Amino acid sequence: MSDARQKILAVNDAFYRAFEKKDIEAMRAVWSQGTGSSCIHPGRPALKGWSAVQLTWEKIFKTTAYLEIDLEIISLEVSDALAYVVLLENVLQMAGGRKNQVQTIATNVFERLGTEWYLVHHHGSFLPR
Repeated sequence: MSDARQKILAVNDAFYRAFEKKDIEAMRAVWSQGTGSSCIHPGRPALKGWSAVQLTWEKIFKTTAYLEIDLEIISLEVSDALAYVVLLENVLQMAGGRKNQVQTIATNVFERLGTEWYLVHHHGSFLPR
């Protein structure tokens, strides 16, 4: 496996660890802080810019008691400065006293800035049961 592919997988894993741990500082470390960052949570409108993206993660983290995410990578592609990972997310969430289990398909897009890779776009969509 190429060095770039290993780095992308490491950043992707760090994103999901931050997500599961509800750790906004760790989430901030993997995301590009720019105005070009975007995020689309399942069933929600698109968010543009790190400020809006960060606010939504903070809200998710505050309203969620527990998260567990199992992943299945479908595709990983890397070019010089862009990469993407397409994957299935099996999510177990405890929020508002309710247990939710959903499966989503997600695309994570990464951009190389200098020598490091950062998440610039996350898009998750519910899969029908």
